[in-house]
Amino acid sequence: MSIEVSILGCNSALPTSERHPSAQIVTLSGRTFLIDCGEGTQFMLRRMKVNFMRISHVFISHLHGDHVFGLLGLISTMSLLNRKARLEIFAHPKLEELMRPHLDFFCDRLTYEVVFRPLQTDGTHVIYSDKALSVESIALKHRLPTCGFVFRESRRRPNMRKDAIARYGLGISDIARILEGCEYKDSEGNTVDRSLLLTEAPEPASYAYCSDTQYMPDLAGRLRGVDTLYHEATFADDQAALAKATMHSTARQAATVARDAGVRRLLIGHYSSRYHDTDLLRDEARSVFADTIAVADGMRISIG
Repeated sequence: MSIEVSILGCNSALPTSERHPSAQIVTLSGRTFLIDCGEGTQFMLRRMKVNFMRISHVFISHLHGDHVFGLLGLISTMSLLNRKARLEIFAHPKLEELMRPHLDFFCDRLTYEVVFRPLQTDGTHVIYSDKALSVESIALKHRLPTCGFVFRESRRRPNMRKDAIARYGLGISDIARILEGCEYKDSEGNTVDRSLLLTEAPEPASYAYCSDTQYMPDLAGRLRGVDTLYHEATFADDQAALAKATMHSTARQAATVARDAGVRRLLIGHYSSRYHDTDLLRDEARSVFADTIAVADGMRISIG
């Protein structure tokens, strides 16, 4: 299996004619998760033919409008389509306090349950897990309490080699013990190397979403082992002072985090609307970290 990331919006606070504010879909093992929900999220879900009724969990990084203004409308639409499954929203505790009056007024007859899960915005915490994956929140530094999210695929069991089953005459109980990690001896009492019995599963895929945040040199240490990193790149080098004042990052700073974390690939986004063309941001990031993609609305990226 692999993780697929669908970019629904990659701009910062001001939408443009080409880019919506922040929102992404992460899919893995038949599960569909939404990260942030800026304006235009519903439009992009339909444009990209994402079945948004399958969204089970929403992860909101922080409570700036460009990351949450689309959520109320999405909740309402799901009810109009007669959703029955519960929707869980992970966010700063203040979100429920802010949204409940709006839900009571505009969505007073919801066909399903909306559950708010409060996030701790300090440190690193596992906030969701099932047999297929886990999701961690990681503290970022912005003008409001902010979290990034790391999606980690669970390690899968190896597969038995069909030739080994035939060669050694393995029965069901033999196979079960081998898969549990027990050693196997052949008819002559020799221990058989596991590589002759099993095909190891691929390394688990992982994806980190870090938006919005000022440059954090220590973030790299918390992202080690991550395959693909999405890191905000709101500004180019010539706006470094503005990035610092607004607690955002430049493309070069995003690439520095990726390089120091040892990730395989970097995705940059959350662009300031001053950049009609994002090639400048991409090129500045690539001068530090070559495997950088400047994402665009409508893009799909496979991880793992």
